[in-house]
Amino acid sequence: QVQLVESGGGLVQAGGSLRLSCKASGSISNIVTMGWYRQDPGKQRELVASITIGGRTNYAYTDSVKGRFTISRDNAKNTIHLQMNSLKPEDTAVYYCKHRTVFGADYWGQGTQVTVSS
Repeated sequence: QVQLVESGGGLVQAGGSLRLSCKASGSISNIVTMGWYRQDPGKQRELVASITIGGRTNYAYTDSVKGRFTISRDNAKNTIHLQMNSLKPEDTAVYYCKHRTVFGADYWGQGTQVTVSS
């Protein structure tokens, strides 16, 4: 079992920045992929950014956030971050942290609201 707790959401004006954090606990040694998803009401949940660890660490971003968002991890604190810069109103959503284990099990955080005003 993996438990995830997110923090860092809030209200920001367009062009501003926010930093989301997701702290993991439990069976974290089995985690192979860590990522951030977002969901707006009435829309499908979409992958925003991810880190896949193994022989080499791979980073991936959805096109709409490339150059603006950066995903990173702090191994010592079992935490991943999503630095979001140049925020746009269309970035408004509930952001979820998800970790996947080597066994294929997915664990989700509770979500944190990000609202970008125009």
